[in-house]
Amino acid sequence: MGHTNQSFATEFVFHPFSSVSTTQQLLFVLFLLLYLTIIISNACILWVVCTDHTLHSPMYFFLGSLSGLEVCYTTAVVPQTLVSVWDAHTTITVASCGAQMFFFVALGSADCFLLAVMAYDRYVAIRHPLRYALIVTRQLCRWLVVASLCLGGLLSLGLTALVFALPFCGLRINHFLCDVPPVLRLACGDTRLHQTALFSVGVAVLAVPFLLICLSYALITAAVLRIRSAEGRRRAFRTCSSHLTVVLLQYGCCGLVYLRPKADSTEEEDRQIALIYTFVTPLLNPLIYSLRNKDIKQALSRAMRRALASQPR
Repeated sequence: MGHTNQSFATEFVFHPFSSVSTTQQLLFVLFLLLYLTIIISNACILWVVCTDHTLHSPMYFFLGSLSGLEVCYTTAVVPQTLVSVWDAHTTITVASCGAQMFFFVALGSADCFLLAVMAYDRYVAIRHPLRYALIVTRQLCRWLVVASLCLGGLLSLGLTALVFALPFCGLRINHFLCDVPPVLRLACGDTRLHQTALFSVGVAVLAVPFLLICLSYALITAAVLRIRSAEGRRRAFRTCSSHLTVVLLQYGCCGLVYLRPKADSTEEEDRQIALIYTFVTPLLNPLIYSLRNKDIKQALSRAMRRALASQPR
């Protein structure tokens, strides 16, 4: 009878980071500041890409799309995290947990696919500069972003439905969000099929795009080495190194959680790694990709001057 009651659990509670209330409050302030910085910086990039005509090119369209994804991805997780950090006794319903898992996996997957698309864009720009505008058209850009979102959504829907078809024996999630591995640890019975599904989705979302990115950058490197101008080579490598920094951080951290054998990982390690791809990567994307970009900085400066000039005196 006890097992039956547990199987029909309607709420979960997140495991607190610390039993000391002062530490929890400090974490709340830190997470809130990080969240606001992520939202403001990515929203600025999205706004300036949409409003400045000089940034209406494929590269900036993808950067704006990435910033929009980061805003949605972070918002799917952090508000609930802030609530549970402020009050360790806060619960989340099973339905809300499933919704958070769906949006977290869907948007995170779309983010990974979009990084691969951006690597392809850079490959075409450097390898075929004269035909770039003919190959990477505005319509193709839109289709690639939509395809990334749809593919991420379909994979997430199947995985989330599979996970929440299980009965649950535990109520305390040893995490700060409804991620797949910690929720699976609460399930009753055999989860080997679900672990296999999780690994398969991880390969599709992480390993395949990462290999495509590596292939793109191998071809980019070969093309850059043929550039006669030393300044041209430096600019090309600088652009590519920024992209690779984000790629290695995102794919490396996610790979440690989703592609590592269950026996080799602990709940606490997974939670600490998840902090990186929840807070650090979305913050680094605008800093590394965009705010170091001269065109973006000039566009932001123009937008600020226009905003100040429009204020009533």
